[in-house]
Amino acid sequence: MKRNVSLEEISDGKLYTSNDMVKADCGDCAGCSACCHGMGESIVLDPLDIYRLTTNLEMSFEALLTQYIELNVVDGVILPNLKMAGPEEACGFLNEKGRCSIHSHRPGICRLFPLGRFYEDGDFKYFLQTNECKKENRTKVKVKKWIDTPNLKQYEEFVNDWHNFLLNMQERAADSDETSAKQISMFILQNFYMKPYDRSKEFYPQYEERRSGAKLIFHV
Repeated sequence: MKRNVSLEEISDGKLYTSNDMVKADCGDCAGCSACCHGMGESIVLDPLDIYRLTTNLEMSFEALLTQYIELNVVDGVILPNLKMAGPEEACGFLNEKGRCSIHSHRPGICRLFPLGRFYEDGDFKYFLQTNECKKENRTKVKVKKWIDTPNLKQYEEFVNDWHNFLLNMQERAADSDETSAKQISMFILQNFYMKPYDRSKEFYPQYEERRSGAKLIFHV
């Protein structure tokens, strides 16, 4: 999701790598769940998020759509995001104690928060969003520990590839007629999200196979 703001407006002005220390640790949130409320359509999910959710919850993509996620247009293409519901606009995965019930397989944006990613020259670095987390007196933590994702190098390669692929497809859709734009959007949705992943196999080889198919069709 593109953000039309400068880095200086939303961060401490620094860029971080996964081995850097950053003031993001909120002490297990200590009962706070502010970032799980009122987030609108901003928690956009990538294919790995869907793989994790469908695998760990043993639910299909269609089943997730009935309660936990929704579809919205993001920069010209249809993508899923976590659904905020009820009078408190809360994430459906919050339990009665206000804790995340899917913490071990939570989406990438949730793992990242309050960090963000700054993409430049075909790669990205992390930055600290200074006005997003409501928790005060956060302590320093290594970025890779905070993100808490196995095989971080492989994960970062996937994140970067998916970002660049999606950006290319969004630009292609913007330059196409309405029919072609819809076809591009539906290809992404069906091929990377709706088509079931094999829960008994690792995600990355399955993703690469689908990306190879997209390269043959769209040359991106």
